[in-house]
Amino acid sequence: MTKNCLAILLLLCVSFTSMAQRTAAYTNDRVDYIRAIELFNNDQHLAAQNLFSKVKSFSNDQTIKGDAAYYIASSAVRLNQQGADRLMEDFVSDYPTSLKRNAAFIDVAGYYFDTGKYSYARKWYDKVDADNLPRSEREKYNFNNGYAYFQNKRYNEAKKFFNRVSDSKKYGSQAKYYLGFIAYEGDDYEEANELFEGVDQTEETNKELSYFKADMNFKLGKFQEAIDLGLEQYDRSNAKEKSELSKIIGEGYFNQEKYAEAIPYLKEYKGKRGKWNNTDYYQLGYAYYKQGGYTNAIGEFNKIIDGKNSVAQNAYYHLAESYLKTDQKQQALNAFKNASEMDFSAEIQEDAYLNYAKLSYEIGNSYTSVPEVLAGFMEVYPNNDSNDALNDLLIDSYISSKNYKAALALLEGNKSFENKLAYQKVAFYRGLELYNEGEYKESREFLKLSLKEPREPLFTARATYWVAENDFQLNDFDEALVGYKQFLQLPNASSTPEFENSSYNIAYNHFKLKQYPEAIRNFAKYTAGTTESTREKDAYLRLGDSYFVSSEYWKAMENYNKAVELNSPDKDYAAFQKAISYGFVDRAANKISELKDFATKYPKSFYRDDALYELGNTYAAQNKINDAINTYDRLITSLPNSSYVSRSLLKKALLLDNSGDSYGAITTFKTVARDFPSTPEALQAVSSAKVIYIDEGRVDEYAAWVSTLDFVDIEDSELDDASYQAAERPYLENKVGQAMTRFKEYLNQFPNGQHALQAHFYLAQLQFADGKKMEAIPGYTFVANKERSEFTEQALARLSEIFLTQKDYKNAKTYLKRLETEADFPQNIIFAQTNIMKASYELQQYEEAVTYAETVLSNSKIDNAIKTDAQIIVARSAIKTNDEAKAKTAYAEVAKIATGQLAAEALFYDAYFKNKDSQFEASNVVVQKLASEYSGYKFYGAKGLVVMAKNFYGLKDAYQATYILESVITNFTDFPEVVAEARQELSIIKTAEAKTNSSVETEGN
Repeated sequence: MTKNCLAILLLLCVSFTSMAQRTAAYTNDRVDYIRAIELFNNDQHLAAQNLFSKVKSFSNDQTIKGDAAYYIASSAVRLNQQGADRLMEDFVSDYPTSLKRNAAFIDVAGYYFDTGKYSYARKWYDKVDADNLPRSEREKYNFNNGYAYFQNKRYNEAKKFFNRVSDSKKYGSQAKYYLGFIAYEGDDYEEANELFEGVDQTEETNKELSYFKADMNFKLGKFQEAIDLGLEQYDRSNAKEKSELSKIIGEGYFNQEKYAEAIPYLKEYKGKRGKWNNTDYYQLGYAYYKQGGYTNAIGEFNKIIDGKNSVAQNAYYHLAESYLKTDQKQQALNAFKNASEMDFSAEIQEDAYLNYAKLSYEIGNSYTSVPEVLAGFMEVYPNNDSNDALNDLLIDSYISSKNYKAALALLEGNKSFENKLAYQKVAFYRGLELYNEGEYKESREFLKLSLKEPREPLFTARATYWVAENDFQLNDFDEALVGYKQFLQLPNASSTPEFENSSYNIAYNHFKLKQYPEAIRNFAKYTAGTTESTREKDAYLRLGDSYFVSSEYWKAMENYNKAVELNSPDKDYAAFQKAISYGFVDRAANKISELKDFATKYPKSFYRDDALYELGNTYAAQNKINDAINTYDRLITSLPNSSYVSRSLLKKALLLDNSGDSYGAITTFKTVARDFPSTPEALQAVSSAKVIYIDEGRVDEYAAWVSTLDFVDIEDSELDDASYQAAERPYLENKVGQAMTRFKEYLNQFPNGQHALQAHFYLAQLQFADGKKMEAIPGYTFVANKERSEFTEQALARLSEIFLTQKDYKNAKTYLKRLETEADFPQNIIFAQTNIMKASYELQQYEEAVTYAETVLSNSKIDNAIKTDAQIIVARSAIKTNDEAKAKTAYAEVAKIATGQLAAEALFYDAYFKNKDSQFEASNVVVQKLASEYSGYKFYGAKGLVVMAKNFYGLKDAYQATYILESVITNFTDFPEVVAEARQELSIIKTAEAKTNSSVETEGN
């Protein structure tokens, strides 16, 4: 064979082999493609997708590659793979001439439609070329596209597609149903009704259409037709449908004013998603109201929370009327107030305001003073027919509201005759209120204002009396006496409640002025006519004192005996004074007998040391030396803190000296000088010892002893005396400036002089009286730090007073503690214990505060004001330590005797504890009393309202609870802690109510 032939043969072989290979590859691609189609049609999309991917990779046929790309993308859609949309878009982009392009859009859109993903479906329907679709496909395209828009609530676009198939045999009925629904939602009930008539009547559509037709008739005002359609379908409906039909039927009857028929159906309504709204509650409440079922009406109206529309205003007005019908005036006041604050109906607003004003006058108002409410109404509605009657109430309300401070502010700008009369009374009551709070200067100012408007003689007389009482409390006894006498000269004085005790108070004033004959006359006049035991007992004591000072001792003893017989709290004092009196009528034996028995009869008396000291002196006067010394020793050992110890030691030393026991005398004199340096007793002890030393020729020994005493300077003693006397003389002559200068000069020259103690004390007294209290501290401190003297007690009292005024409770308590143990005067011990109690509370030492409060309360001699303070400390301390049981008892005691702010505090806690005990109605009664009688104390009024809100919520009245809390938040911004509590309670209530009322807005919404 030739080379050429061989080459040709080889070429033919290669060509044949290549052709065979290409044919085999093509055949394999077709097989895989067909197999992938089968997998796709059998919904094995993942396997099909993998196989199509293989075909697309190896096939050179553009048609097959395009179809494979389509099926890959379509499978990704069905498998919900990420990027499926992108694959389909790539297919359209890469194979723009593919015959499957339109089919791809329809196919993917249809898949998303069938799986309920209507937004995805619309995206792909928008890509479809509808003009190239077959008729049957086009109808499906239009219906599906319309339905997808419908599901997305894009009704205008939906209508466009539904209208294209409204005459379709296959889709027409459904299209009309949805077109009808769209018209129904758009309140085009005539068109909706016409479209619904064209819907094929199946059992399911008939039920739905019955509801729509009933609802449309209702909304068209065809209430009877709506009722009939609703009743026709009612018994055949499921629970959800029955709820909706109940609403239509019930509202239909409601609008026909057939309230009895409406109630059962309105009650059957279950609400939207299980919740009613404010309108639902209003309709049922109003139906009950019109039937006279006020309790049931309240139960529905009071669930309307956060209402801020005409329905709410109407509801709150009728809620208020329902409360009035059931005699719930506080609740009615709140509801009328709420309705009056809305302007949707001017008529309801005015009438609600009028009722709010009347109820405020009747029961009090915690939000605003009653006069302000009444005046406010007349200002807003000057032509209201009720204004004449309201004006009468306004004048009276200035007194009855007891919010005198606010009332005075309102009256200042209106000086009509009637208001001047009211001003006189209100200023008087404000002055009396301040007097009871211990604010005597300010009280006097308001009483003087009352006297400037002398319209009613009775109040002129009363104000005159209380001005005098303030002068008395301010220690201006001369001015007080003038006031008392003016009071008695007024023609109406005997008609006042003050007249009964006027003789007592005038007598006391004379007693303070040391005008004892006048004091005796008035005390005797008082005791002859009084039935008030406490003052009567005290009057007999003061009668005894007045006779005693007047040296009429037998008469003094008669009155002291009367005080003891009446079991006066000060009977120990009366017994002591009686014993002393015997000494002045030469009945020494009786005096000694009475004084010896005193310690047995009154073992805890403040006057035990007085009795022992006086007994010792009496023995000494009768020259019963041993009895005297034994009595002094008994005092010294049994009462070592008594101010009489230094004097008893001095007396004992003098008796020893007189009886010839010079050694015992000097030893005792030295004890006085050592233990009580710088006191007058110490100076006398040194002087008396000096005489003994000289008589015995022991001058050197005397000099050695005196040199150890830093309060004695032998060389300068005369100069010391002269310098001190130069300062003391202007002090006694009340030449304040000169005395202060000379006392300072004396102390600079003789800082440890023999009169340094007196100089420091008198200088401090002058500074204190001159208002320079801080400058007085060093002088009083010097005295207090020295050994016990006649000045110690007063220095301790003054230091305590200064530090209390400065609110320096730590330092105050230090001196008060000493005063408690070192005081001889009972009133100073009471002062110390009372203020240790208060200081301990301020220092948050609550247990000690309670201990001292209980000590104070155990003292039968304290007055009501101190009792109230003590009970308050017990109560407040118990609150601070979470001992509410103790606080409850203490506040109950406070309530019995307190006035003013403390009474308001006690009332608040009474309400608080009743709330804690779930006594909600009883608690509200207390809060209402707080509002009516103590409206001037806004802090407790606000706190009381928060408790009232809790009470109402406990009584299932959510409306009252929320409205009160919202009012507190709005009206009491001056008390942020109360507002914070109100916000917290409001949030809790709204969160709970939002579970059943869709109209309630919570913070999260």
